[in-house]
Amino acid sequence: MSRGKRFDEPKLNLKKVFGVLIGLIVMIMVIVSIVKLVKNHHENNQLIGTAYFTVLENNKWGVIDNKGNVIIQPTYDEMITIPNNQKGIFICVYDVNETDNTYKTKVLNEKNEQLFSQYEIIEAIDNYEDSTVWYEDNVLKVKSGDKYGLINFKGEKVLDIIYDDIISLKGVKNSLILKKDGNVGICNNYGNIIADTIYKDVKALGNNYENGYIIVTADNKYGVIGIDKNIIIEPTYEAIKYIGSNSFYSVKVDNKEYLFDATSNTTFPVGYDSIESVAGEDIIVKTNNLYGIVDKGGAQKVAANYEYIEHAFSNYYIAKKDGKYGVIDNTGIEAVEFKYVDMVYNEIGKFIRADIDDIESVILDRNLEVKITGIVSEINNSKGYIRVRTGEEYKYYNFNLEEKQNKDIFSTNTLFLIKENGKYGYVNKDGKVIIECVYDDAKEQNAYGYCAVQKDGKWGSINSNGVIEQDTAVDLTNNIYIDFIGNWHLNITGDYYTR
Repeated sequence: MSRGKRFDEPKLNLKKVFGVLIGLIVMIMVIVSIVKLVKNHHENNQLIGTAYFTVLENNKWGVIDNKGNVIIQPTYDEMITIPNNQKGIFICVYDVNETDNTYKTKVLNEKNEQLFSQYEIIEAIDNYEDSTVWYEDNVLKVKSGDKYGLINFKGEKVLDIIYDDIISLKGVKNSLILKKDGNVGICNNYGNIIADTIYKDVKALGNNYENGYIIVTADNKYGVIGIDKNIIIEPTYEAIKYIGSNSFYSVKVDNKEYLFDATSNTTFPVGYDSIESVAGEDIIVKTNNLYGIVDKGGAQKVAANYEYIEHAFSNYYIAKKDGKYGVIDNTGIEAVEFKYVDMVYNEIGKFIRADIDDIESVILDRNLEVKITGIVSEINNSKGYIRVRTGEEYKYYNFNLEEKQNKDIFSTNTLFLIKENGKYGYVNKDGKVIIECVYDDAKEQNAYGYCAVQKDGKWGSINSNGVIEQDTAVDLTNNIYIDFIGNWHLNITGDYYTR
């Protein structure tokens, strides 16, 4: 599938995070903490309530809040896990024994009080999809003896401690795999059992838990179970594949793929090597590693001559031919010339981003007209804006592709970046100059009220009232991300804060 370029996502360098890790569990805890920190920071460009972050000072780990106050003193040898940075739940690892691969954990709150001490081990449950990593942010895994269960952030037991292990279903939120006596089942984050531990495997059905799950029996037969515990497809098939629909599925019989209609419980031969996805009445198929479109009866609509096809909107499809991307309709008529190196439809914004090369892109509206051209540095789905560099300037657009001022986009901010005579400063929402244009470089106010500013190659920070928190004395030349909370700044790869 065409993924396109990703923006504001971290590039991990674990060597800079941990000197010593014990076991896979601790390593995953570190990775998730890193990516969740950066992801939360870059997706929430608005002033928020209290938030918490991992910090490293003098090779010791601690926690600060979004005002720069130290919440947990940096005294721990291992990175502290914060499952939900809006909640005062901090998991500390200590007494690491590399010889027998053991360690202890404890949970502290924002008052430095220990919580849930009745459990031997308490862990956050990590999850990830591609480079997006997160924690299941309302539930914790606890261990007593050699068994596991679940508690919520209040310490209330939501699942009995009777399982051999509990892990996330990778790529799907609110979905936890239960392991017991060599079998698996699945529950949600509230401890509600969806599939009992009687299956050989439980697999994702797309990336939304509401789609249900693929179940696999001991004799390798596949079926589908809904989140209401009802069996949607009896486990009688050789394989089942999600094709973007809760009404139609791809099932395999005698090593051939069929279209399964969940409403009528009937299968239809399509006559191609693979069924890729369903969009309305159209089915994207693949044969000899080339893509085409057929109807639900298997009749050809678009010949399988394309290197890739993906539904965008209405009757339009992103397609790839001769190494370039364009747009066709569901009869094969070319709607956008095949001249782009990549192309992605944004479902939330209802637009297409098409990359001219590795630097410059265009944004096409639903009429397939080019509305924006430049270097697309950010597409923020949560706040609904696009940030584009044209020449030496950055411009903002809403998802109607209308150009907006930064004060329109960041409506809850108190300071707004301006540029005059090649220098940067800040004004308030009324346009009054709060910080004169004296800086060589600067960033918009972040989610926690701080502005990063640069002079003579060194960085510092200004708070939401325009007061200097950190003089421009910090060398961040090699940093991937520039960001401050008070006098704490992101480390070289954006993994945690330090000073």
